Amino acid sequence: MVNRIAVFLLVALAASSQSAQAQVAATQAPEVMKLSGPRIGVTFLSDGIVRKLHDDLAGDFDGVGSVISQFGWQWEKRFYSSDNGLTAVTEWALLFGGMEQGVVIPSLSWLVGARTAKGVEFAVGPNFTPVGVALAAAVGVNFPIGHLNVPVNLAVVPSKSGVRVSMLAGFNMRKK
Repeated sequence: MVNRIAVFLLVALAASSQSAQAQVAATQAPEVMKLSGPRIGVTFLSDGIVRKLHDDLAGDFDGVGSVISQFGWQWEKRFYSSDNGLTAVTEWALLFGGMEQGVVIPSLSWLVGARTAKGVEFAVGPNFTPVGVALAAAVGVNFPIGHLNVPVNLAVVPSKSGVRVSMLAGFNMRKK
């Protein structure tokens, strides 16, 4: 008897959940937007990161200092937006750092986050570099100028070897 009641409650809950989801989907179709564009910035490397680059990855990254430039591209897609202006985004950022020092240090991040109606954004996700895999956290502000967006972000990537802190800016055109 208890099992039958539990099954009935689960079926009723699932049916009401599907009904609520159908009502939301009918009234609020998600607007997908692609917001990709170039990124440029600077990354500050902790002593542990610099040591890891010099010692464990010797040869490829000898002489890298604690401050490196960043150049790259961010592929961003807004996949949900609400009536109050909150949007959900997912993004991939491919950066190449240290070119002013004669090296290329690649970095790939996949971030998932949100942006408010006022342009304040935050995201988290994995980051992959020659130093290893870590969890990146980013915050920033998006400045809309006509059809142009100008994002300015601060990212922090703590890892076993140390911390990387990046300041990045870029631009993109709003298009569906």
